Amino acid sequence: MIKGMDIENKLRLAICMCDNYSHTNLEYDKKEMYKYFDNLLKEINIEYRTTTISFANYLYIIFASAKIMEMDSAQQNKVALYLFNSINFKAKNGKNLDNHKQMF
Repeated sequence: MIKGMDIENKLRLAICMCDNYSHTNLEYDKKEMYKYFDNLLKEINIEYRTTTISFANYLYIIFASAKIMEMDSAQQNKVALYLFNSINFKAKNGKNLDNHKQMF
């Protein structure tokens, strides 16, 4: 599922996995990761930056979150590692992260 997501949906899923209300047992610093992914999504999505977004509008993200919550802790951490690495790869390469047109 994650492989087919665009960068914005990957960031939304990562934010859902790292927020205080998620029921994931990640071994990562959830607060730090939340801030990082939140800032990345604000950079590339003007709507996320300017309005309050309800993740209930993203059923695909909710479904993926539910599947991840069903996993045991080790599997959750593997999925999180894959997701975080795929986001970092895109961010380092600068693909889909140029919002210069949105800013002006």
